[in-house]
Amino acid sequence: MLTLYGDLDSGNVYKVRLLLAQLGIAHRRVDTTQNRGEPATLEFRAINPMGKIPTIVFDDGRMLSESGAILYLLARDTALCFRPTPGIRRTCCAGCSSSSTATSRISR
Repeated sequence: MLTLYGDLDSGNVYKVRLLLAQLGIAHRRVDTTQNRGEPATLEFRAINPMGKIPTIVFDDGRMLSESGAILYLLARDTALCFRPTPGIRRTCCAGCSSSSTATSRISR
Protein backbone atom coordinates (compact mmCIF):
# COMPACT_ATOMS: atom_id res chain seq x y z
CA MET A 1 0.00 0.00 0.00
CA LEU A 2 1.22 3.49 -0.86
CA THR A 3 2.31 5.59 2.13
CA LEU A 4 1.84 9.36 2.28
CA TYR A 5 3.97 11.34 4.73
CA GLY A 6 2.65 14.77 5.69
CA ASP A 7 0.36 16.66 8.01
CA LEU A 8 -3.28 17.68 7.80
CA ASP A 9 -2.46 21.40 7.96
CA SER A 10 -0.44 21.37 4.73
CA GLY A 11 -2.20 22.52 1.58
CA ASN A 12 0.24 20.53 -0.52
CA VAL A 13 -0.49 17.36 1.44
CA TYR A 14 -4.22 18.10 1.07
CA LYS A 15 -3.91 18.24 -2.74
CA VAL A 16 -2.24 14.82 -2.77
CA ARG A 17 -4.82 13.36 -0.36
CA LEU A 18 -7.65 14.74 -2.48
CA LEU A 19 -6.28 13.19 -5.67
CA LEU A 20 -5.64 9.84 -3.97
CA ALA A 21 -9.26 9.83 -2.79
CA GLN A 22 -10.66 10.82 -6.19
CA LEU A 23 -8.62 8.12 -7.92
CA GLY A 24 -9.59 5.54 -5.29
CA ILE A 25 -5.96 4.74 -4.47
CA ALA A 26 -5.62 2.93 -1.16
CA HIS A 27 -2.99 4.52 1.03
CA ARG A 28 -1.98 5.11 4.60
CA ARG A 29 -0.93 8.47 5.97
CA VAL A 30 1.88 8.97 8.44
CA ASP A 31 1.56 12.26 10.30
CA THR A 32 4.80 14.12 9.65
CA THR A 33 4.90 17.83 10.38
CA GLN A 34 7.34 20.68 9.95
CA ASN A 35 6.12 22.20 13.25
CA ARG A 36 7.67 19.33 15.19
CA GLY A 37 10.76 19.26 12.98
CA GLU A 38 10.09 15.70 11.86
CA PRO A 39 11.25 16.06 8.23
CA ALA A 40 14.72 16.99 9.55
CA THR A 41 15.08 13.86 11.69
CA LEU A 42 17.46 11.08 10.71
CA GLU A 43 14.52 8.66 10.68
CA PHE A 44 12.62 10.71 8.07
CA ARG A 45 15.80 11.52 6.11
CA ALA A 46 16.27 7.77 5.67
CA ILE A 47 12.93 7.82 3.82
CA ASN A 48 13.44 11.12 2.00
CA PRO A 49 16.99 12.53 2.03
CA MET A 50 15.62 15.96 1.00
CA GLY A 51 13.44 16.11 4.11
CA LYS A 52 10.36 17.41 2.28
CA ILE A 53 6.67 16.79 2.72
CA PRO A 54 4.51 15.63 1.14
CA THR A 55 6.38 12.46 0.38
CA ILE A 56 4.92 9.27 -1.01
CA VAL A 57 6.57 5.87 -0.79
CA PHE A 58 5.44 3.09 -3.10
CA ASP A 59 5.27 -0.59 -2.18
CA ASP A 60 8.52 -1.25 -4.02
CA GLY A 61 10.35 1.38 -1.92
CA ARG A 62 10.49 4.16 -4.52
CA MET A 63 10.02 7.61 -3.02
CA LEU A 64 8.68 10.83 -4.54
CA SER A 65 8.28 14.27 -3.00
CA GLU A 66 7.12 17.69 -4.24
CA SER A 67 3.35 17.90 -4.56
CA GLY A 68 3.39 18.89 -8.24
CA ALA A 69 5.49 15.86 -9.15
CA ILE A 70 3.27 13.58 -7.08
CA LEU A 71 0.09 14.98 -8.66
CA TYR A 72 1.52 14.56 -12.13
CA LEU A 73 2.68 11.00 -11.56
CA LEU A 74 -0.63 9.88 -10.05
CA ALA A 75 -2.90 11.61 -12.59
CA ARG A 76 -0.90 11.57 -15.80
CA ASP A 77 -2.69 8.63 -17.42
CA THR A 78 -6.17 9.24 -16.05
CA ALA A 79 -9.13 10.99 -17.61
CA LEU A 80 -9.46 13.00 -14.39
CA CYS A 81 -6.64 15.40 -15.15
CA PHE A 82 -4.99 14.66 -18.46
CA ARG A 83 -6.14 13.99 -21.98
CA PRO A 84 -3.93 12.48 -24.65
CA THR A 85 -3.33 15.75 -26.50
CA PRO A 86 -0.01 17.49 -25.76
CA GLY A 87 -1.63 20.96 -25.48
CA ILE A 88 -3.98 19.93 -22.70
CA ARG A 89 -1.19 17.99 -20.97
CA ARG A 90 1.00 21.14 -20.95
CA THR A 91 -1.88 23.20 -19.52
CA CYS A 92 -2.48 20.69 -16.74
CA CYS A 93 1.24 20.41 -15.96
CA ALA A 94 1.46 24.18 -15.67
CA GLY A 95 -1.48 24.06 -13.28
CA CYS A 96 0.27 21.55 -11.04
CA SER A 97 2.91 24.16 -10.24
CA SER A 98 0.31 26.58 -8.89
CA SER A 99 -1.47 25.72 -5.66
CA SER A 100 -4.78 27.32 -6.53
CA THR A 101 -4.85 26.02 -10.09
CA ALA A 102 -3.79 22.51 -9.15
CA THR A 103 -6.48 22.27 -6.49
CA SER A 104 -9.20 23.54 -8.82
CA ARG A 105 -8.17 21.20 -11.64
CA ILE A 106 -8.15 18.19 -9.35
CA SER A 107 -11.48 18.97 -7.72
CA ARG A 108 -13.45 19.11 -10.98
